[in-house]
Amino acid sequence: MHFIIQRINRFSELLGHLLAWLTLVMALLLLTVVALRYVFEIGSIALQESVLYLHGAILLLGAGFTLKHDAHVRVDVFYRGFSKHQQAWVNLLGNLLFLLPVTVFIGAVSWEYVWVSWQRLEGSAEAGGLPLVFIQKSLILAFVVTFTLQAIAQLMISIGAIKGDD
Repeated sequence: MHFIIQRINRFSELLGHLLAWLTLVMALLLLTVVALRYVFEIGSIALQESVLYLHGAILLLGAGFTLKHDAHVRVDVFYRGFSKHQQAWVNLLGNLLFLLPVTVFIGAVSWEYVWVSWQRLEGSAEAGGLPLVFIQKSLILAFVVTFTLQAIAQLMISIGAIKGDD
């Protein structure tokens, strides 16, 4: 169990660090878009869409990293006062009853949406836009995979904490 947790956590960490660099790239692209538009009066739909694509990738692929670091939104009114054992139970039940079912639901309802986009090799509706909308939509399924993997690792960590494995 520890081997699986380590592998998933390592993957989430590597992906998180890659996404941190993509955030810098996104910020630089956005700065370029603004400079081109307001200083040189040049617009670029492709550059604007690149920023949107990167933003979507960072958000969707960074969810597992965020879960690993317990940095997601949580109402800690009671949780913070719980013992580690009680917190492990809350995390276990939250994963089993809410997180995993919602993630599976997202994957199920998104599958056809992504598949149709791939069949059409969907591109931007804007003139001069990027022909990669089908790749962007695929990030929804990538989110499901990466987030589910990290949720499984968190589930195993909770089980270990409940059993007293530290």
